[in-house]
Amino acid sequence: MPSATTDDAADDSDESLMLRYAAGDIAAFDVLYARHELGVWRYVFRSVRVQAVADDLLQDVWFAVARSAPTYTVSARFKTWLFTMAHNRLIDYFRTARHHVSIDGSADEDGEGGERRGIGDTLAADSGFGPLRRLESSEQAAALIAAVERLPREQREAFLLQAEAGLSVEEIAAATGVNFETAKSRLRYARNSLRQQLQEFA
Repeated sequence: MPSATTDDAADDSDESLMLRYAAGDIAAFDVLYARHELGVWRYVFRSVRVQAVADDLLQDVWFAVARSAPTYTVSARFKTWLFTMAHNRLIDYFRTARHHVSIDGSADEDGEGGERRGIGDTLAADSGFGPLRRLESSEQAAALIAAVERLPREQREAFLLQAEAGLSVEEIAAATGVNFETAKSRLRYARNSLRQQLQEFA
């Protein structure tokens, strides 16, 4: 049976939960993890392609969250701070891996019974992508994933931070360490490229 602390924490903002965890409330961390585990894992997995690597990186991200708790301050949305950590872990991984792997064509298999929202659903519902309102077949989903995989790394990263993490342009800029205009430009080029590649499904 969940504790009263967990029940109370479920209604708190991410930032409040992190501050509570920093003060010693373990249940607050559990709620944060439950809220963001899937989003972080999907962002990392679609960037590295290999499930075992994504699992390890996910663990690294949450270890970093725990280690950073004593010095945590609310300077931005917790989600922006969290995905900045995920971004930094990816950068470290790519620097040491000496090869670039990205989105797996079978990435949409992460749903149980098809219930989890993948990149196709997120793109159609949330990102304002425009003509691609609904992915009506596995062929369309596969085409979208392949198209995202072909994007240059910086564009793909910006696109995934919006489509998978739900970050704003300002937050994408903060997470990736670039200015607003650069983040906005990367998103624009990514969307234009995806429109061109997916014209047959528009």
